[in-house]
Amino acid sequence: MEVLRENGEQEEEEKKVLVISNELQDLEEKLSRIKVHIPNVVPEFDWNSIDTSQLPASYKTNSAKEQMLLQLADNFHRQYAHLCPDRQPLFLHPLNECGVEKFVSTTVRPTLQPYPELYNWDGCAQFVSDYLTMEPLSSPITPPSYLPSPTTILKYQRGNCFGFSMLLCSLLIGAGYDAYCVNGYATREICMMDETREVCPLLEKSKKVLKEPVKEKAKKYAVKPPRDLRSKFELQQVSKKEADIKAAQKKKQKEEEERVMEAEKPTPDPLYGLRVHAWVLVLSGKREVPESFFIDPFTAHSYSTSDDHFLGIESIWNHKNYWVNMQDCWNGCKDLTFDLGDPVRWEFMLLGTDKPLLLLPEEEEEELADEDLDDFDKEEEEKGFDMPPSWVDLIQISRKEFETRCPQGKKVIQYKSAKLEKWAPYLNSNGLVKRLTVYEDPECVRVLEVKGWFENREDMMNMRQLNKKTEVTTEYFSPGHIQGLKAHSYKTMEPETERTMEFYSETRVDGLQKRVENAKEMTEYFEGRSDFLHYRHTEFGRRTKRAQMVLINTELNARPIVQIKEQFHRNPEKPADEDVAERIFMILEGRIMLTYHCKDDYITASKKEFIKWKDVDNKGNKVIMTSDMCISYQVGSSVKNKKLLHLYEMMLKLMEEEKQLRHQVWESETEVLEILKIREEEAAASKLTVSMYDTERNEKSKQQRETMERLMLEERQRQVEQDLDYLAPFLIQMGSTEKMSKWQALRLKEDCLNDFKHHLIDKANLIQARFEKETQELQKKQQWYQQNQLSMTLEDEDAYLTYCSDAMFRIRILEIRLNRHKEMAPQKYIELEEKLCKDPRLTEYLKFNV
Repeated sequence: MEVLRENGEQEEEEKKVLVISNELQDLEEKLSRIKVHIPNVVPEFDWNSIDTSQLPASYKTNSAKEQMLLQLADNFHRQYAHLCPDRQPLFLHPLNECGVEKFVSTTVRPTLQPYPELYNWDGCAQFVSDYLTMEPLSSPITPPSYLPSPTTILKYQRGNCFGFSMLLCSLLIGAGYDAYCVNGYATREICMMDETREVCPLLEKSKKVLKEPVKEKAKKYAVKPPRDLRSKFELQQVSKKEADIKAAQKKKQKEEEERVMEAEKPTPDPLYGLRVHAWVLVLSGKREVPESFFIDPFTAHSYSTSDDHFLGIESIWNHKNYWVNMQDCWNGCKDLTFDLGDPVRWEFMLLGTDKPLLLLPEEEEEELADEDLDDFDKEEEEKGFDMPPSWVDLIQISRKEFETRCPQGKKVIQYKSAKLEKWAPYLNSNGLVKRLTVYEDPECVRVLEVKGWFENREDMMNMRQLNKKTEVTTEYFSPGHIQGLKAHSYKTMEPETERTMEFYSETRVDGLQKRVENAKEMTEYFEGRSDFLHYRHTEFGRRTKRAQMVLINTELNARPIVQIKEQFHRNPEKPADEDVAERIFMILEGRIMLTYHCKDDYITASKKEFIKWKDVDNKGNKVIMTSDMCISYQVGSSVKNKKLLHLYEMMLKLMEEEKQLRHQVWESETEVLEILKIREEEAAASKLTVSMYDTERNEKSKQQRETMERLMLEERQRQVEQDLDYLAPFLIQMGSTEKMSKWQALRLKEDCLNDFKHHLIDKANLIQARFEKETQELQKKQQWYQQNQLSMTLEDEDAYLTYCSDAMFRIRILEIRLNRHKEMAPQKYIELEEKLCKDPRLTEYLKFNV
């Protein structure tokens, strides 16, 4: 029985194996039918494949002075290796793009650029950081053996940290800075251009200087505050509880910050202190630099010379000399002294008269006699060796390259919980040049805020900010908007919703600075007005026909006004009790309240309240004034109240001003609707402005230039036609012209003149036809505009005006050509006739006619 069971189990296992094998075969067949498309891997840039045939001879060979410099460098390196066997080899003469050894100091090419943005160090650093693409070193712990020239790096827009530093140092020295290239060691984040743990510079808040509040002097006769009757024990208990709650919150916040810092802490770097990096050192002195600092060419950020990101320095150089650091870097760069004239701390390679001098104490300077100084100078002259001039061509940056900046016009930088995108001007149709996206989480999944910067827009918008949490969009404008708009915050573009508009008050007649609006109220702020108005607040009631108002915006269909409040600054030309500080028009209640400015040494202000009865003055013709219609309070005055006539006139004036105010509020609402309509059209069009001096992008000037060139070409062709032989085709038709009768000569002359006459008439007809065609098309376009003027958008109007301008220009050119042709045609006919009469081929037969 056991044997049978075992055999049965073996058979079942064999069946399972067969089933699995069959399934595997089917799977292999199915997989073999699937065609896998391998994506094309973008190969790395090969510096060995660049074209060097067009490079100058200085790139391919070394002069005698450069060869001597290389020998001095080798000798210097041998001495250095003998004295400092534990240190890394010096970075002295790598190969250039042509495979020729070049000393690093001769690779620096100081050049001053013609752009104002590249005259300061931050502009130069930002340009190099944006324009080039970063390439990591092939070996992170050794300097490169290959270093192209700054011109080649600019041409191909890529390079490692040494290429970046060479180009940046060349620009800085050309701009007048005391700059040096540095070969040293840095952290992993600096070497790999990792900014994911750095806060975006656009998000760093400037530290505000808090001013201490000025204590007011206690007045001698000030009113004493009321006595505090609360229990001191209860107050102590409440303050104790609040202190405990704040301490707990502070402790919890600190623990949360520590947890976040621990989570964001980078992993240990096994190559810490060994990673090679190149950056730029700017010493103080020149260009009014107060303190020496470092510049990272990858990010264009400046750092202190004692920053923890930089772990040590091997050597530095500029276009004049090469220095080796002899100081200990156990504490990074914090304890380094950058006095390059001190040979104990900095060993220089070339002994020249232009090197920085060591500042000696006064006692040692007095001990040196004049003879010793002369001998010292002679020894320097004998031993000195000037650095050969740079073998690199002059660094030239075209206007197009300077404007394009980023490779292919776009660059993306990832920061801590933020992403920054940059574009070249005119690359995006809406003028977007920079966009910053801020995220809530470190994984950059949930968007918190989006900021966009714009340039060259017709609507003058320079920035847009969108808060994803509140869904509030804020747009900022440069001076020059058609409505004087400065900023616009809103959630939706629908009218009568919450929004805030800021204006350039100096460009407006009414001095409006700010307008805040929602469905129930509207607040306006003014400045610089002659009537001293600075605040107006309007409250609205409910509207029964909202949809009708949106479609038909009339003053009768405006939102019902409940109350209007205005506030005024002090007018020094009026007495305080006659200068209104605040007035409130309660329209539904039929009341007007006036509050005047306070007099000096008074704590209360005068007030008046006017009451309008509803059954009086329904038609506005007559007002019956009674003493009950005005309630007044006069401060510090022994004069009797004013007569009813004066109050009556004041009330009539206030009622008239109320009507004007209601109209002004309606105009404000209409202006809001107009601005919303204009903004929608501007956002849909997104037109960009082009300078008249930008000949590449300005299409209108380009068309005019092409037209003028065509006219000049036609003028040259006309001059060529004057020199043509008009008799040649007619002589060919006649055949043999050796013997010609007088009749044949006359006929030949008449045929030539008639043909030229028909040619002039045909040319005039052709110009006339073109002129009439252009005129008819312009008239049709004008008729179409008159018929569709009310329904046209702003974009259609701009297109119509552009077409009319171009059409008028073409019509004017055709008109000038036609008039000039009509004036010149008879003269040309006479000139040809005289030319034929003087032609030696006809004068023999036409001598009597001549």
